[in-house]
Amino acid sequence: MLKPDLRASRQTLPLQAEREKLVGAIALRIRQSLELEAILNQTVTEVRQFLQTDRVIIYRFEPDWSGVIVAESVVSPWKVVFGAKVKDPCFTDNHIELYRQGHMQVVEDIYTAGLSPCHIDLLADFEVRANLVVPIVAEEKLWGLLIAQHCSHPRQWDLSEIELLEQLATQVGIAVQQAELYQQVRCLNTYLELKVKERTAKLQKALKFEALMRSVTEKVRDSLDESQILQTVTQELAQVLNIERCKIELYDNSQTKTTIAYEYTTASPVCQGMTRQVADFPEIYQQLLQKQSLQFVEKIPELSPRKTQATRLVCPIFDDRGILGNLWLLRPREEVFDEFEIRLVQQVANECAIAIRQARLYEASQVQVKELEKLNTLKDDFLKTISHELRTPMSSILLAAQTLEKLIETESKQDSKFHRFDRIFKIFKNACQQQNKLVNDLLTLCYIDAESVTIIPEWIDLQVFVPKLVEPFREQIRHQQQQLIINIAPEMPLIKSDLATLERILNELLNNACKYTPAGETIMVAASATEEMFLLSVSNSGVEITPEEQKCIFEKFYRIPTHDPWQYGGTGIGLALVKKLVELIGASVRVESQKDQTIFTLQFPVKIQS
Repeated sequence: MLKPDLRASRQTLPLQAEREKLVGAIALRIRQSLELEAILNQTVTEVRQFLQTDRVIIYRFEPDWSGVIVAESVVSPWKVVFGAKVKDPCFTDNHIELYRQGHMQVVEDIYTAGLSPCHIDLLADFEVRANLVVPIVAEEKLWGLLIAQHCSHPRQWDLSEIELLEQLATQVGIAVQQAELYQQVRCLNTYLELKVKERTAKLQKALKFEALMRSVTEKVRDSLDESQILQTVTQELAQVLNIERCKIELYDNSQTKTTIAYEYTTASPVCQGMTRQVADFPEIYQQLLQKQSLQFVEKIPELSPRKTQATRLVCPIFDDRGILGNLWLLRPREEVFDEFEIRLVQQVANECAIAIRQARLYEASQVQVKELEKLNTLKDDFLKTISHELRTPMSSILLAAQTLEKLIETESKQDSKFHRFDRIFKIFKNACQQQNKLVNDLLTLCYIDAESVTIIPEWIDLQVFVPKLVEPFREQIRHQQQQLIINIAPEMPLIKSDLATLERILNELLNNACKYTPAGETIMVAASATEEMFLLSVSNSGVEITPEEQKCIFEKFYRIPTHDPWQYGGTGIGLALVKKLVELIGASVRVESQKDQTIFTLQFPVKIQS
């Protein structure tokens, strides 16, 4: 026969194997699953079956150290206590610390274990007769209790059963720690996803805002139509911010009244064109006129009866020259404009100020242009009329002068007294010629401005043209003790231009040179060519024009202040006419003056003779 201790040992081996199998299965389940509720329910079921006891529960502590039964396995006819909330009056801080350190409570019979009356009453209320309590610790914090209970009668808890429950409590602690960590990760993921969505929404909003600002800026730069720009701005701003009403009001000159000049709305009624007195709303306009933005909730009379209040955002439209108006936006009362949106609206308001000021400046300039056009037309008409009126008597005077000149020549041969009349007549004749030239110059300017001058281009040989042109000036130049030089580059190509116009230009430049060149100095007519242009110049030495005077020298009626008008005469039309005629034949003219020399240079684009 087997000895008693050997027999007991052989009986213990299967139980130990079953216990190890149970612990291993629960540990495997914990590693494979993150569903804490399923793990707890399966644990209490398997433990109750293994211990063959009436009830196994898991009790979870709340922050105030009350608790709730979160898992239960119980057999009939004993009470179901799942979900029950328990506040043990006998549970003290000392019990908390003991349990956290691993203390277990082993009660074979609640009536003989020396428990406090309040504890006995609590257990009796749950129909408990024997109680085995093992703490569940997660991350060194007391999370709850794993409790095996026998209800029908007292029970002696075997050491192996106590060890099993202790091992399982450790595994449950691991499951709790693992589940809480997983929950933290899920919460963190949810938080990060939310932040990513918020960030994405902000980026999308920022892109929309950037596109809006780019669109507004482009419209301000590309257009001078105030109405078109601001009407488009109100619409695009309302659509980007997803609001139902956006409008721009403008102040009158005295800033005592405002008018809703531009509006975009998806609702009714339309307020565009409405006016109101600033003095009727001092609490609003006092701040707006100080260039401060406002956001407030206001009762809106024009809204429907179901929506009588709304959130208003008002941003003043101003620049360094003053305040022009306000930009109003409206949203439902429960929605507000965030800081990012307010900054956007303020930027849009700044662009609106630029658009308004720019459009008004352009409008004022257009009025001035029209007035100047009228004055210029009147001036041209006057010059044409007076020039034509002058030309008729001047023609008669010149004809009379020619007749008189012939009589003087005939009589002077017979009578020496006529020499005195000859000198007087020359003065008279020169004055007539100057007056006639003035009339012709005025008429030419008027016709050029009216674009009624016809040019006939032809090929011109400067080697032939220039000497013939300067021939009439030689006597005058010799008489004034000046020197004349013609410098035409060898093999100079032909240039294509209007012969009569070019002749008139050079005549005017040579007249100026003869008039202002001192005795003993040199006048030069030169021509040369490069790959890109022909150069034709008239220069004279002994004269220098300051840079300030060079800027004005081609203006109508401008005369150099340093020159004596009684000595040189003239009206200041000659060089203005030169510039007009040069542009008429498709060339350009520039003046250079330094080192006691002045050069007027004509530049012609190269045209190859076919």
